[in-house]
Amino acid sequence: MITSNSFVADQFSLLAKLMDIHGENSFKAKAYSAAAFTIDKLPQQLSEIPPEKFSSIKGIGDSAAKKIIEIFDRGEITALTALIQKTPPGITQMLNIKGIGPKKVCVIWKEMGIENISELLYACNENRLTLYKGFGEKTQAGIQQAIEYFLNNIGTYLYAQIESFALGFNEKLKNNFREYSFLFTGIFRRQLEEINKLEWVTNVPAAVLQNYLLENNFVTENLDTETSVYHGKDENIVLHFYHVEQHKLYHKLFTTSCSEDFLNAWNEKKYFHDDKTFFSEEEIFEKAQLQFIPAFLREKSFIISLAENNGIPDVIQVNNISSIIHSHSKWSDGKSTIEEMANAAIKMGLQYLVLSDHSKSAFYANGLTEERLKAQHEEINELNEQLKPFKIFKSIESDILNDGSLDYANEVLNSFDIVIASIHSNLKMNEEKAMMRVLNAIKNPFTSILGHCTGRLLLGRVGYPVDHKKIIDACAENNVVIELNANPRRLDIDWRYVDYCIEKKVLISINPDAHSTDAFRHIKYGVLAAQKAGVTAKQNLSSYSLDQFESFLASQHTKRKMQH
Repeated sequence: MITSNSFVADQFSLLAKLMDIHGENSFKAKAYSAAAFTIDKLPQQLSEIPPEKFSSIKGIGDSAAKKIIEIFDRGEITALTALIQKTPPGITQMLNIKGIGPKKVCVIWKEMGIENISELLYACNENRLTLYKGFGEKTQAGIQQAIEYFLNNIGTYLYAQIESFALGFNEKLKNNFREYSFLFTGIFRRQLEEINKLEWVTNVPAAVLQNYLLENNFVTENLDTETSVYHGKDENIVLHFYHVEQHKLYHKLFTTSCSEDFLNAWNEKKYFHDDKTFFSEEEIFEKAQLQFIPAFLREKSFIISLAENNGIPDVIQVNNISSIIHSHSKWSDGKSTIEEMANAAIKMGLQYLVLSDHSKSAFYANGLTEERLKAQHEEINELNEQLKPFKIFKSIESDILNDGSLDYANEVLNSFDIVIASIHSNLKMNEEKAMMRVLNAIKNPFTSILGHCTGRLLLGRVGYPVDHKKIIDACAENNVVIELNANPRRLDIDWRYVDYCIEKKVLISINPDAHSTDAFRHIKYGVLAAQKAGVTAKQNLSSYSLDQFESFLASQHTKRKMQH
C-alpha cells in the first residue's frame, strides 16, 4: 500500500479541488488544501508518526487526521472516492493543466458544458472561452498552450500535430545519412488521422543508426538487424525503422504502406510471385499489370478491383479548392472580421467566402439574434460592392434542436443564401435520439449542408452514435451536402464512409470550420482525408467555381420552394 507523504498530500489536494468544483463546504476544502501543503513539507514520514499524533501537527486538524488514518487503513479517502465517481474523468484530468484551477474548471464544466481536455482545446480554438467571466484572451491563450503541451506528451497525436516534427526529423535523417535511404512508410504515409508512431524503411544498418538517435534523446526499445524501435524522451513518439538491403527497399516500402485488409487481398491474388527486387513502387504495379494505387488509398480491398479496371480516380488536391465554406467571424465566436476573412481568402486566390456564424441558440458562442443578422447582412452587402468579383455569401450554422428543427423561423432561414445545420448541444444521446434529430434536420427544406455529422473530436470525444448509411441515404433523397469538416480535431464525416457518399452521388464539402484566418489552412487536412476516400474535385462543393456555386444555390432555393 502506498503511504508516502507525497501520495497522501496528493489525495488531500485532489479532495480540496473536487470539493471546490462541486461547490461543497469551502471552509473544509481550504482546510484540506492546507493539510496537503503541510504533509508535503513534513520532514518526517507520516508512517513513522503514531496515528494519535496526527491531529497535533500544525496544519492538520481532526478531520484531516481521520482521513490520513483512513488512507493508511483502506488505501483511500472514502469522501474523495465518492467525488471521483460523480466527476467525469476529463474534468479531473483538467486539473493537471497549468492555469486551470477548480473555479475555472467549475465554469468550464457547469456553464460551458465541456467535459474533457480535447473539447476545451477546441473551444479555445473557437475563441469561446473569452465569452465567460474570468476568461480573457491571455487566459484563453495560456490554457490553449498548456493543453497543447499536455496532449503532446501522451503518445498519440493528430496527423496535424505530428506533421511538422515528422517532416523535420525526416530531413535530419536524410542530411545526416546521405549515403543511405530513408523512406516514410506506415500510418503517417497513409495519411491516417491519428498517429502513434512514425515509420521508415531504410538501408542504414541498425547499429549505425543507434548512436545518432541516442545522441538525440531517443532511447532504444528494440534493436535487431531487421527492425529497430526508439521512444523519444523529449518528443514523446515511437520511431520504427525497418532495416533492409538496398534491393529490398521498395518491396518493404509497399508491404508496410498498406492496411491489413488491403495487403491480405493483394497477397491472395499472388501478384508478387518470387520477384522481390524493385527499383520503385511504380514498378511493383507495372509488373502486376495494375494501375498505380497511392499509399493513402491502400485501405479497403475493393481498391484493387478498381486498379484492375484502370478505375483509380484523379483525387482532389488542395489547389482544387475554390472557396472557404463554413467560417465564423467576430459576429459570433470568431477572431477575425468579415473583411479580414474575405481579404485572406482573396490572397489565397479563392473565389468566394461562405460566412456561417453561429445561430441564436448557440448563446455560448455569441450566436446571432434576428436583429443582429440584419446588421450583418448589411455589412456583407457593402463588402460585396467593394470586393467584386470576389463574393461573400450569407450563411449560418444553424443549431439542430432536440426535436431536429432549426432554430430560426422559416422566413429568417429564407434570408440566407445557404444553411449549414449542425448539432452543438445535448451530445449525450443514444442512436435513436441522434438519428431522429439528424434526419429531421436533413428533411428540412432549408438545410443545404449537414455539418460535422457525429460531433466527434479526435482523441477527445467519440461523438454521438449514428447510422452513417441512413444519413447518407437521407442526404441523397433530400439533396443535402455532407460536410467533411477539415478541422484536424474533427475530420467529420469520417473518410471511411465517404465512398458510400460517392456511390449515392452525395456531394461532400471540405470546410475548414474556420474561426480565424489562420484556420483556413485546415483545408489541407480535409483534403488529405478526402483523398483516402478517392474523392475528386467534382465531388466536392468547395471546389465549385463561383458560377457553379451560384447554380448550386439556385437549385437549393428551388428545393426550398418545392418542399416548403
